Amino acid sequence: MWINFLWALVPIIWLIISLGIIGMPASRACTIGLIITIADAVLMFKQPIINTLSGALEGIIMGIWPIMYVILAALFVYQITTDSGSMGTIEKLLSSITTDKRILVLIIAWGFGGFLESIAGFGTAVAICAGILISLGLEPIQASVICLVANSTATAFGAIGLPVLTLAEVTNLNDVQLGFIVTLQLVILVILVPFILVILTGKSIKALKGIVFITLMSGIGMAIPQVIIAKFTGAELPALVGSLFSILVTVWLTKRKTGSIKEVESVSEILKACSPFILVFIFVLLASSLCPPVNNFLTSVTTHLHVYLGKNPNDLPINWLSSPGTLILLAGIIGGKIQGLSLSRMFKILLHVLKTIGMTTITVCAIVGLAKVMVYAGMTKALAVALVSLLGPAYPLFAPLIGALGTFLTGSATSANVLFGNLQYSAAQSLGVSKYWIVASNMTGATAGMLSPQNIAVATGAINKEGLEGKILKETTKWGSIYLLITCVFLYLVGLITKLV
Repeated sequence: MWINFLWALVPIIWLIISLGIIGMPASRACTIGLIITIADAVLMFKQPIINTLSGALEGIIMGIWPIMYVILAALFVYQITTDSGSMGTIEKLLSSITTDKRILVLIIAWGFGGFLESIAGFGTAVAICAGILISLGLEPIQASVICLVANSTATAFGAIGLPVLTLAEVTNLNDVQLGFIVTLQLVILVILVPFILVILTGKSIKALKGIVFITLMSGIGMAIPQVIIAKFTGAELPALVGSLFSILVTVWLTKRKTGSIKEVESVSEILKACSPFILVFIFVLLASSLCPPVNNFLTSVTTHLHVYLGKNPNDLPINWLSSPGTLILLAGIIGGKIQGLSLSRMFKILLHVLKTIGMTTITVCAIVGLAKVMVYAGMTKALAVALVSLLGPAYPLFAPLIGALGTFLTGSATSANVLFGNLQYSAAQSLGVSKYWIVASNMTGATAGMLSPQNIAVATGAINKEGLEGKILKETTKWGSIYLLITCVFLYLVGLITKLV
């Protein structure tokens, strides 16, 4: 058992060394990691080479569809909104609400950041919100740390639910049920993070004075809608709806506290600026199980691939019409026309986005291929058996840390789920505990993205402070450690009480 465990660790150790210590570009590190994993599977786990290569190919295809397709569509919508000037309208609207920096942080870093994460993901929220906060008077390093901490819980449902949807796909669990469990696990964190943001803004716990209720409701305003939306519609909309509710609640309470809010744009201009995001919401809702006729029609246009040539191959569905990527692209095109962009201009924007995600595509395809090879060769099971044997009934206490390790290594909650989702599933199976609870713990732990060197690099790049990554990491490590400690203890205790672990 332990020999297999050590050999199965080889790809993970390579990723830790190449990404965490050497600082090798993720595209190169993950590609080499895939090659190492293929050799490991063939030579040490005696997996036939044709099975190994076809398993890697299945992962690469999955990396392109749906993962990179959704990323492309999400960034396309964001770039359209920016190119048309509508993002500036949204930013001006948010910054006109109050002069209190603590409340502005709740509205911009927490609410608007969660909204951007739900639409685009992949560092967009950190880069944009840090810039806005700096323009409003916050110090660059302080703004970066605030945005990194804020960009935590929403990442579970970033890019229209991609991390949870991917986790459900790689583990063959129901995505609606899994998304609902994740929102339940995140509740305590969603309520606590706004308090941390206010403390970071005022550089003292005393900063909470006078806005404790607003801070509390900013968190609750996000937490409750997320749970309800996840329960009834799935993983695509919880962060989008939750962040909008959080903004509305915070703005409403601020208005009650301070009086009228300065109007900077007409309602029609605001609706125009937000049109792509409103359409995303409508299309995803119509395509969900809440609208059976539309859902049944869209899901009927599906191609089923069987790429893996070994035993028990997974069905790889290509959902041409019901994919979030298709829905987001359509919303972006219609929203772009509403905002006054021509089809030729939007096509150029799409080509530009395609060019910018080349390295990300290589990274994602390599990491998904690596994970698939590990599963089919029995490497993931070897890791799970050894960890369960080592930790025993205490394993669920450490399950979120495995998800956090995945994000630390790859900079992506989606990649963390691909890398370790099946490990968590196998561990839950071995322990005889709830597969949904343990697999969801991987997602919850993976939201600690403030600890990832890659995410910190995005933050320093956004504020033109390259070279100060270490200073930011020192600050985020403190809050990230508290975040994970609360996560591990809370999930373990709730799991014990509900007899899920």
